[in-house]
Amino acid sequence: MSKLVIVESPTKAKTISKFLGKDFTVTSSYGHIRDLPKGELGVETEKNFEPRYVIPTKARKKVTALKKEAKKADEIILATDEDREGEAIAWHIVKALELDKKRKDDKPVERIVFHEITEDAIQKALEDPRDIYMDLVDAQQARRILDRLVGYKLSPFLWKKVVRGLSAGRVQSVAVRLIVEKEREIKAFKPDEYWSIKALLNAKGKSDFSAQLHSKDGETLDKLAIKNEKEAKEITDKLRNANWKVANIEQKDKKRNPLPPFTTSTLQRAAWSRHGYTAKRTMMLAQNLYERGFITYHRTDSLNLAESALSAGRAYIEKEFGSKYLPQKSRRFKTRSKGAQEAHEAIRPTNPTKSPNKLKLEGPQKKLYTLIWQRFLASQMQPARFAATSIDISTETEYTFRSTGQVLKFDGFLKVYPIKFTEADLPELKEGEALKLKDLNKEQHFTKPPARYNEASLVKVLEKNGIGRPSTYAPIISTIQDRNYVQKNDQKRLEPTEIAFIVIDLLVEHFPQVVDLQFTATMEDELDKIAEGQKEWRKVMKDFYVPFEERLEKKYEEVEKQIPVQETDKKCTECGKPMVKRMGRYGWFYACSGFPECKNTEPLEEKNDDGEKFELPCPKCVQGKVVIKRTRRGKNFYGCNRYPDCDFAVWDKPITEKVEGTTKERIKKCPECEKGVLVEKNYKKGDVIKCSEKECKYQEK
Repeated sequence: MSKLVIVESPTKAKTISKFLGKDFTVTSSYGHIRDLPKGELGVETEKNFEPRYVIPTKARKKVTALKKEAKKADEIILATDEDREGEAIAWHIVKALELDKKRKDDKPVERIVFHEITEDAIQKALEDPRDIYMDLVDAQQARRILDRLVGYKLSPFLWKKVVRGLSAGRVQSVAVRLIVEKEREIKAFKPDEYWSIKALLNAKGKSDFSAQLHSKDGETLDKLAIKNEKEAKEITDKLRNANWKVANIEQKDKKRNPLPPFTTSTLQRAAWSRHGYTAKRTMMLAQNLYERGFITYHRTDSLNLAESALSAGRAYIEKEFGSKYLPQKSRRFKTRSKGAQEAHEAIRPTNPTKSPNKLKLEGPQKKLYTLIWQRFLASQMQPARFAATSIDISTETEYTFRSTGQVLKFDGFLKVYPIKFTEADLPELKEGEALKLKDLNKEQHFTKPPARYNEASLVKVLEKNGIGRPSTYAPIISTIQDRNYVQKNDQKRLEPTEIAFIVIDLLVEHFPQVVDLQFTATMEDELDKIAEGQKEWRKVMKDFYVPFEERLEKKYEEVEKQIPVQETDKKCTECGKPMVKRMGRYGWFYACSGFPECKNTEPLEEKNDDGEKFELPCPKCVQGKVVIKRTRRGKNFYGCNRYPDCDFAVWDKPITEKVEGTTKERIKKCPECEKGVLVEKNYKKGDVIKCSEKECKYQEK
């Protein structure tokens, strides 16, 4: 009997085929083979939100091939992923191949699911097939249709009232709002001055140690308690001739427990923090590791761990590190994420005994697998233990200082999953022991504005507010950058563009529900209830869409065009008429006031991060000037103003040098290859000067 197994990807098909016999043929659908049509709504809102699915052009050959394979097979097994998206792909395969029509009197099409691609998991799944869960399919349909309704109805409104080419989205617009509000918070921030006081002390015959001003009259001082230099000086003047001695010593053991195994969001955050991987790249790497059978399913917000994995992990820990690293029983973690139900387990290695060096992995894949493997093992190891000491120091005035230190006594889980910590070993002192003041310093500080989101912190706040689900975090972040609402600065943090402020202000004023955090989170809960069979998806659509459509029609009449045209003194080089400044989806640009008769446009003169222009002779053609330009996607680069006659261009800021015997500057050429120029690269570890030519390895600090 021939059996056809259909999965989503060729890599997954290749891995599964290793575990099945000659009776099985494993092939892939290459993802979704049906979808809503591009360029039109594709949803019959007047007919109870009936979706009109089509087979995209790129999938037609695959569908034809799958139909041929299905005709030859005696049995068809759908083995797509176990989440809503996978369930929907399986259902679309049934519909596209017309398996529900042709096999009414034949064996039913079987659906199998598994959390990891291993021989044992595949065999167990084959022994326990099931039907397609339509509640999960409906939840995915509801999300897709809801996002289509918002995007295809609200985006044209933005075209008419702001700029053509803009887009709005049910979740993407909320993410942009978070970034815009953070930017406004930063701009409105006013720093507060405060001072700290630190003493360098010594006990006779012992090493020096430092202590910080901690309390006044027994009350702990707030960080901002000392507001200016005058107050700090009054305190230090009073303390210079004080009698210093040890007032109290407290020693205790501190434990640091291991972190839970990874969920989707924590994996994305850790991969960003440790390796600088974007959420999109992390998910692509994890997808490959999953499909090759190395890790369990990577779209999950669950912290559950299979008993077999716990047993294997404990056995490996005892063998490799010894029983002292093993707790008496397995450690289990409670899932706190809102609506966690997408998968049955946390992300872990399918076989804990396979260390990263035992697998054929290289580069980023090896780094990500190592992170997952280390985190899982660490979650089942003993806590790290520290000896912590706290010393209160009396000055015989109203002020008390405190010195704290800690020393690692047992590394525990840190053996496999290193985390940054500081050790400070204090001298052995006794209560009442006299101390000598060696130095007393006052230091000025200013409170810092809140930090802009990076990808990791944005994922964290999205998850905290119940916005999106594990499968959506990476697409959200990619989308808001692709559509030029958000750009990354040199520190890899997310900054809103000018157009983002305009769009979000308009949506907040006229469509507050669409960009409301609570509404978006509530809608995610509604989708969860559809998946659980508690709600009917068409009613959820109706409850949202009817008031939304009424409001949209009203706002088309009420709202004026948002961006005025700005007059300038610049003349059009084509027709001589005045140029005006207009806003496009990628920012401001010059346009001829004679439009549409004259369609001439010119970019604005761009400035660097310091607000300065950049204009130096081109090192390639000499005749032109290298200036700051902007791509259509809104990203700045340095290029020759004689383009296309000269194609010199670099992404990073060129290094300059003085022309000998003059006050003029020029772009510095690479001293090694003399073909490229030196540019400034900003990395996590600091700034580096490199050659612009990829083939040249020249580098300096």
